[in-house]
Amino acid sequence: MAKIHFVDHSGETRTIDVENGATVMEAAIRNSIPGIEAECGGACACATCHVYVDEAWREKVGPPSPMEEDMLDFGFDVRPNSRLSCQIKVSDELDGLTVSTPERQA
Repeated sequence: MAKIHFVDHSGETRTIDVENGATVMEAAIRNSIPGIEAECGGACACATCHVYVDEAWREKVGPPSPMEEDMLDFGFDVRPNSRLSCQIKVSDELDGLTVSTPERQA
C-alpha cells in the first residue's frame, strides 16, 4: 500500500492510501478526488485523468508509453511531467507520490 498525495489546481492536498496494483486514476475515482474525470474508465482512450507528476517522482514513475503520449496530445496544458493517471500503477516504490491536477481536463 502506498500513500498518494493529490494537489488540486488551487493548492489543496488530499492524501489517500492506495493498494498496490491499482492505478492512480482508480484510486482517485474511488476517493472522489476532484479534477480527475476518467471518462474512458482507464482505457487510455481520453486525456481526462491527466496529472502532473512531481519532479522528484518523475524518474520512479517513468516516462509515458507511445500510446499514452498520443493521448496526452488531447490534454489541457500538457507539460514535460504530464502523465495519464490511468497508466500509473501503484506499488510500494511509489509510497509518497505527489501528483497535481490541471486547472481543467480536456
